[in-house]
Amino acid sequence: MKAESTTSADPACPGALPGAALDGPVSHAVSRVARLHRITAGRLLKGLGLYPGQEFLMMHLWDTGAVRQAELIKAMDLDPSTVTKMLQRLEQAGHVRRRPDPDDRRAVLVEATEESCALHAEVRGAWSGLEEHTLAGLEPAERAELARLLAKVEENLCHEAGECPAP
Repeated sequence: MKAESTTSADPACPGALPGAALDGPVSHAVSRVARLHRITAGRLLKGLGLYPGQEFLMMHLWDTGAVRQAELIKAMDLDPSTVTKMLQRLEQAGHVRRRPDPDDRRAVLVEATEESCALHAEVRGAWSGLEEHTLAGLEPAERAELARLLAKVEENLCHEAGECPAP
């Protein structure tokens, strides 16, 4: 016998699932948590003068060095116009530089500037604060278990989406 679940049709039951999510409570929870995590990250990044997603672009550049803009678009898995807008904003702020690729004048290289080093430390601090806020109240063993379980979930979704990195 299936347990009865309440739906959001009853406003007196906070946290109740919408009817369409009754057979997917974990997926619904992951979606809610991801949304709230992104909102919180966005607030922290706003204090650094960044829009959500720009930190991932910067992280990629800090880790890889100069890359072709086309490769960056592919790595970010975003629409080219979105990446171009991100780059324009980051360039105006002095965090990135774009220049012709000396090996292919048709291509554009993108790289983090020396001025972005201060931003690197600030982004790292923001992510550290986000981590602590997100995991507040969890014991070290619970944090490790959550990370382990999320890695399994990520692997499942990676295979389903066909987005797994090559071994």
